[in-house]
Parts: sequence; C-alpha cells; structure tokens
Amino acid sequence: MPVTIEELDRLYRALPPRPTDTARVDALNVRPGPDQREERTMIELDPVRGAIGDRWERKTWLYLQDGRPDPRVQVALCNSTILTLIQTATGVRHHPGDTIFTDLDLSAQNLPVGSRLQIGPAVLEISDVENDACAKFAAHYGAEVLHWIRLPQNRPLRLRGLFAKIVCGGPIRVGDTVTKLTP
Repeated sequence: MPVTIEELDRLYRALPPRPTDTARVDALNVRPGPDQREERTMIELDPVRGAIGDRWERKTWLYLQDGRPDPRVQVALCNSTILTLIQTATGVRHHPGDTIFTDLDLSAQNLPVGSRLQIGPAVLEISDVENDACAKFAAHYGAEVLHWIRLPQNRPLRLRGLFAKIVCGGPIRVGDTVTKLTP
C-alpha cells in the first residue's frame, strides 16, 4: 500500500532535529554508469573531474553552454535520516545514487546557496540547482513521496538532498566529519 503524505509528515515531525554545524559521512557512492551504484569507503573529489569513478564527468543531466558537465551538480548530498524515513515508510530499499550521505541539516535555512562544507581536505559549495527528485525517484518510492518532497512548505527543507560543486578536492571517507564553514 502506498504511503500517504500525512504519514510522511507524521514520521518527519517525529524525527529529532538534524545537526546544523557538524555531522559525519554515513556512506559514499559513485555511479560508474546509468543505473549503477558503487558504494565506497573512500572517494577522491576533484574540482574538474567530480567524484573520481562517477559518470558525472562523462554523462550528466546538466551541461554548460560549451558542452562541459555543469559543476553545480558534481556532487549530490542526501540526508541519511530522511532517506531511511522514506525507505522505511515505503518498504523500498532502492539506493538513490547520491555521492555523500550524512545526517547534517541540508535545509536552505541552514545551508543557503553559496554555503560551504568541508569534508577532510575537500570543500564543497552549495549549488543553486534544486534537487527536487526526478521521475526515477518517483518510480522507486512512489508518486506520493515525490509530491511530499515537492510541497511548497517542504522545498526549503531539501528533503531529497542538494547539489554542490567541488571547490577544493581531496579524499573523503566514511566516518569523516562534515563541517559547515562559517562565511
């Protein structure tokens, strides 16, 4: 039976607040090709190539006018607690393919566009490109979940996660601290 928006709201309200300044990397992932997921314990981030091993540098969904991949969508961050909520509510364990999973508060209030995060030596800058989920996400988790994510009151919460570009590269690992840098 599909989950309802009311049930998702109830489950979301029952969650403890997510940390706003520091959290840890819970999981890492690259997408070597379409519909492929490769979980890793370490990923090398590069400002030009993206997450090494990820298909972003070869095939992405957003390009610059000159044909290069748009760096604003180099890395996708997903809140691991929200993903667990969605997976538990729907009974679907699909891996959405995001690069970095963390429990950090990814809301626009906590991380406005242009904010920066440090993970190990790497620095990411929060993109202005919204991650409002896609048809593939809806196909796995259901139309109600997609609708819930896209509700006007939920968009600023970034329940689906966010995109970021790599400002400074370097290796990041599961267990590393994700730190919100002060402007």
